[in-house]
Amino acid sequence: MPSHPAAALEELEPRPTLSDLTLVVPTVGRPVLREVLNSIARGSRWPSQLIIVDQSDGDDVANHVDHLARAGLQIDHVRAARRGVAAARNRGIERVRTRWFVINDDDQRVTPDWLQCMHVRLHAHPRAVVTGMVAPESPRVPSTTKDEVAAVHVRPLLTRDPLFAGNMGTSGDVIAEVGLFDERGPLEGAEDNDWGYRAMRLGIPIVYAPEVKVLHLDWRDDAGIEETYRRYARAQGAFYGKYLRKGDLFIAVRAGRELLRGPWLLVRGLATKDPDLRLWGRADIAGTLPGLIAGVRMPTAVVTGPDRHQG
Repeated sequence: MPSHPAAALEELEPRPTLSDLTLVVPTVGRPVLREVLNSIARGSRWPSQLIIVDQSDGDDVANHVDHLARAGLQIDHVRAARRGVAAARNRGIERVRTRWFVINDDDQRVTPDWLQCMHVRLHAHPRAVVTGMVAPESPRVPSTTKDEVAAVHVRPLLTRDPLFAGNMGTSGDVIAEVGLFDERGPLEGAEDNDWGYRAMRLGIPIVYAPEVKVLHLDWRDDAGIEETYRRYARAQGAFYGKYLRKGDLFIAVRAGRELLRGPWLLVRGLATKDPDLRLWGRADIAGTLPGLIAGVRMPTAVVTGPDRHQG
């Protein structure tokens, strides 16, 4: 695991502001947060407002926020008692007052032109969701995409989910159509796949823009990596279960494929002596079916705000 010493507080010069765009960063106060916020502050453009949804217990996040505010960034620091990235994203989205908003996770360092590239894509695709490259800092890092080819996804894919909600942007109009992220516990870890699936079913495209790039930092230890894979597998199973309950035949095919993938990955990992394949296979075998059952058992809908639904 790469070492991440605490990033020093930097002297920052104000940047030109994108007046129609807000940036939402949910955080639990991870040790790499300061590095992430520094990368945002060093960007070629600043957002109209930076909304930091803070689910941590201490004061470290507040100290980082104060430094950025003194440099001139307009910041809304929101304390949120309810845990979970879906809940944090939702609390941030609810406070957005600009046409566009962008989300970045608290363990992803952005490139200097990230926000500007996202802004260009949003204006080019006003009724769409823009997502970008999530490059891994090391091969251990989960949930990444390094595809260099731009794409526009207008229908769900059989083999993967194209949205990376930790690197996405869209408009308030799209949120009004799709609703907020589903905050229910079994889906934690696949809430972005669920939200992207709902969007595409409504005819809202997902635009993959490789120039909209972040670096997913490697900060977990080995046990944390393994638990993350298991959590993703359970959540993906719950995502499938949610729609199997509704009789969704496309998801039934996807779920069947996923249930077979775990044993296949494990066998390949044993045959090739690849520890990562063995890890992924064990996680899929242990997590997908229990998650699917939990998803089937979830209530059909949750309402979290006026005229906002979670599907």
